[in-house]
Amino acid sequence: MSSTPPPPGKPAHTIDIVPSSRLVKVQYKGVDLASSNDTLFLFETNCRPRYYFPPSSVNWKVLKESKTTSFCPYKGQASYWSVEKDGEMFEDLVWGYKEPTAQSEKIKGYLCFYNEKVDVWVDGVKEEEAL
Repeated sequence: MSSTPPPPGKPAHTIDIVPSSRLVKVQYKGVDLASSNDTLFLFETNCRPRYYFPPSSVNWKVLKESKTTSFCPYKGQASYWSVEKDGEMFEDLVWGYKEPTAQSEKIKGYLCFYNEKVDVWVDGVKEEEAL
């Protein structure tokens, strides 16, 4: 387990990154986006759990790299991808860290999907049913 030390002003903020063999699947509007039993579960203070997928388990055929970026003091600079379905683009549903902070090195190159915007199953149970 990895715990990120908090920056000044956020003494109670932590990140834990836990390898998991649970089967996690992601779909968007019926399109399979990712499936793996080799994900990283990221638990961050005041955030819902996030599932980071190895690049080999992601359906790259439907992803298009976005120009969007964001910065997290705990994880680093994020890059984003959008999902293309039937000629329609669904912006920035996926992100990853090409060069994460040292504390979040485990997620380097892995991709994460917005749980709030996609359908997620963990061991066959749809996420909102499991929460």
